[in-house]
Amino acid sequence: MTEPTNPNQDGLFEHTSSNSSVAEKQKNNSDVDSTHSRAAEAGHGERGNILSQYSEKQVMQMGRNYALKHDLDPDYFARAAALARTPGDFNSMPFLTEEEKIGLHQEATRKWHIPSKLIQVIALGSMAAAVQGMDESVINGATLFYPLAFGLYEKVDGKQVFKMKNADLLEGLINGAPYLCSAVIACWMSDFVNRKIGRKWTIFWTCFISAITCFWQGFVNNWYHLFIARFFLGFGIGIKSATVPAYAAECTPKHIRGSLVMLWQFFTAVGIMFGYVATLAFYYVPDRGIGDGLNWRLMLGSAMIPAVIVCFQIPFVPESPRWLMGKGRHKDAFDSLCQLRHERMAAARDTFYQFVLLQEERSYTGVPTYKRLIEMFTVRRNRNGAIGAWVVMFMQQFCGINVIAYYSSSIFIEAGFGEVSAMLASWGFGMINFTFAIPAFLTIDKFGRRNLLLTTFPLMAIFLIMTGAGFTIDYNERGKNAVIILGIYLFSAVYSSGEGPVPFTYSAEAFPLYIRDLGMGFATATCWFFNFILAFSWPRMKNAFHPTGAFMWYAGWNIVGFFMVLWLLPETKGLTLEELDEVFDVPTGQHAAYQTRSFINGFKRNILRQKIDKLPPLYAHHRLAVTNEAWNDKAEVTHVE
Repeated sequence: MTEPTNPNQDGLFEHTSSNSSVAEKQKNNSDVDSTHSRAAEAGHGERGNILSQYSEKQVMQMGRNYALKHDLDPDYFARAAALARTPGDFNSMPFLTEEEKIGLHQEATRKWHIPSKLIQVIALGSMAAAVQGMDESVINGATLFYPLAFGLYEKVDGKQVFKMKNADLLEGLINGAPYLCSAVIACWMSDFVNRKIGRKWTIFWTCFISAITCFWQGFVNNWYHLFIARFFLGFGIGIKSATVPAYAAECTPKHIRGSLVMLWQFFTAVGIMFGYVATLAFYYVPDRGIGDGLNWRLMLGSAMIPAVIVCFQIPFVPESPRWLMGKGRHKDAFDSLCQLRHERMAAARDTFYQFVLLQEERSYTGVPTYKRLIEMFTVRRNRNGAIGAWVVMFMQQFCGINVIAYYSSSIFIEAGFGEVSAMLASWGFGMINFTFAIPAFLTIDKFGRRNLLLTTFPLMAIFLIMTGAGFTIDYNERGKNAVIILGIYLFSAVYSSGEGPVPFTYSAEAFPLYIRDLGMGFATATCWFFNFILAFSWPRMKNAFHPTGAFMWYAGWNIVGFFMVLWLLPETKGLTLEELDEVFDVPTGQHAAYQTRSFINGFKRNILRQKIDKLPPLYAHHRLAVTNEAWNDKAEVTHVE
């Protein structure tokens, strides 16, 4: 059989520059993609593996060329390249030694059998996420004190009342300052900073900024100094949130990558809980001669502790192999991966495959950034991905979770709790948020991103309505408190299992490789901008609408979120890059109409118990997987490209 020519050899090994549209390049490569998919299905490669379009002989020659160019062992990398083409078939490869096969078998079967350096990377990412959580939550308890200390409010008959004009807006501005900075400046700096100094040193400097600004907050002497300190905290929060998940993903093998990306959300919840612990721990600290309070200063300053710990971890972890490769340091990248894998052959395999992916990405980077930015919204596949990422990031904020995260102590006091009881109730909220984040490790890949959201949004709406209704109870104080705290806790439990873990996972899957950095910047900026809107607007909204109306407002947004997910969000669970391109290229109107019909049919079939046939699958890869349905032979008729 004649071997196919290498249609993308230059694209794999040389940086090509062009001002042509990336969308046109993708269209021109469609034949290659389909050949690659067919080869995978025929057993000549792995589904979704870019190397499966080449023969084993071609790939081994690519490995030799790569090694010779970068002062590595050519024979070793020839074998590693063949392994990268079909990594699951290592047992049938005669050129691998028995020791290498045993190491690769352990990697495949013992998921969490990982080297110490990778454990250190995981610990670093987890602690950095905890820094993020504490930075966000320590303001919760401090909000009970600093507005009084700086004259925004005064106490009259045990209640806080305005002392300064627009005090509620100033309180919201101070609390939301880090997220304003993150959305407007920091998120858009992330790519530049990462390219210049690397992933791990970006994490170092962002945690250093977090530590300094937390320390600074403990020494401010008026409200605008506190605003400035918290605004600069946003440089730590925004850049770190875009860097740590990328660093973890680039250091870890693919079979645990999804779980480690989930660790970001999980340990952010842990950090939020420890923020509430800090507010309780420092509540009774006396002023010690500081007239405007020492306790709230210690609350805000305590978030510097995990940030300092992360700074001390940095020298002991390797740099991202992908970043080293991007700088032309291929031998260093291989050495880095050798520290992060038990088996040296696995490190060589991943080094070569990361290089292949990097070259594929570089074949698009000759297109100016502004053109890629335009194509993110003008090319249908990209636009639909951006819409999906925007929906999940927007709704992560407008579901109302961070109103409770930042203001729960004030909310509980409004309900009639004492200050200590309110902070204890807030700690309980943090515990619920943390505890129910654990099942998400299983549910997000078992049930899918879309199904989780469609299930949890209606429940979150119900529990917010329950919370808001609790504030109308005026004949039974104990019953009122029970309804409010139960509603908030149930809301938190449902959020942590659905809208909590989905947004960052979904956004990372929604964009094609050539605009992924831009897409994630857009998604992260969306998250932090609406985070700021919530933090800024809640004090004024609570005063204008009363807590009942304010909670009903966010309950309404959860209902809106359900329909946004129903109509605008394709499922991405378990899809290859080619399948993701197909899913996101379906016109939005067609997708919305299909999902509406599917929802109505499901209601009739499952609730009204009517005999309704299932609709044919919307996507070609789903239809081709089903061979026993009458409509399968006519699948192409029902699919509009």
